[in-house]
Amino acid sequence: MNGLISAVGPVVAAIPSPSEHTWYIGPFPLRAYALAILAGIAVAVWLTRKRWVERGGEADDVLEIAFWAVPFGIVGGRLYHVISSPDAYWGPDGDPLKALRIWDGGLGIWGAIALGAVGAYIGCRRQKVSFPAFADALAPGLLLAQAIGRLGNWFNQELFGSPTTLPWGLQVDPSVADYVCSNAGLTCGAGTLFHPTFLYEMLWNVAAAFLLIYLDRRFRLGHGRVFWLYVLFYTLGRVWIEMLRIDDAELVLGLRLNVWTSILVGVGALIAFIVVGRRNPGREETVSLDAAEPEQADAARPDPGR
Repeated sequence: MNGLISAVGPVVAAIPSPSEHTWYIGPFPLRAYALAILAGIAVAVWLTRKRWVERGGEADDVLEIAFWAVPFGIVGGRLYHVISSPDAYWGPDGDPLKALRIWDGGLGIWGAIALGAVGAYIGCRRQKVSFPAFADALAPGLLLAQAIGRLGNWFNQELFGSPTTLPWGLQVDPSVADYVCSNAGLTCGAGTLFHPTFLYEMLWNVAAAFLLIYLDRRFRLGHGRVFWLYVLFYTLGRVWIEMLRIDDAELVLGLRLNVWTSILVGVGALIAFIVVGRRNPGREETVSLDAAEPEQADAARPDPGR
């Protein structure tokens, strides 16, 4: 692989794309996209374990819950991607079997979060712990996982943005550039550079993760509010980053489907953060459902002295 910054022409610098995305150990392929996803999951589990213990949970709970959340999230992410970008699979030149080739890239974050949350809820119920409290512990690690996962898009030379002359423009293979530009109705000459939207989202997600950690410690947030802030911060970044992309996507009223999704989900997250904060200020006293249920029962029981 070339160095991270290389010269293109006499003046402009650029970020080169990796020349390979798959390596073989004998007959077994090692794909950069899969490695990035696995590395992101590992970082998310590590950070979530630390934060979960700080909230009073057991470290082993995280692995048990991840056993349910990760497969659900991967399936949900793939379903959303296939539904929101159907032409490659169901279009005139599409191949439905490609929908199963998850190693070639293509996980929609909204589907991953939606079905991943279902899996996490099942895991939390089985471990008898609070789902909102676990979501709060998970949120910063989830952002870091998403940031690391974007490296897979870099290796696959996908999901880059529109042409740019900025010094951090992204180089891609001419065949990839021609295909994406032609589909977007653009004419891209030799040496055209593109916005590295994978890098923009990486940096945004890392910054948002650290901001979440700070706000959580500063204001002792709980009852799901850290998670709702995660959704809000992510969608704010996703709107402007998505507007830079030129890859195939479904359009609704002239805007990409993911832009509308980000706006609607972001507004919903802001409302949820405010409502939950008014109903449940502060942080949970316990993350255990077994411990919380007797307290609720005692609160509901009438005082015999009255």
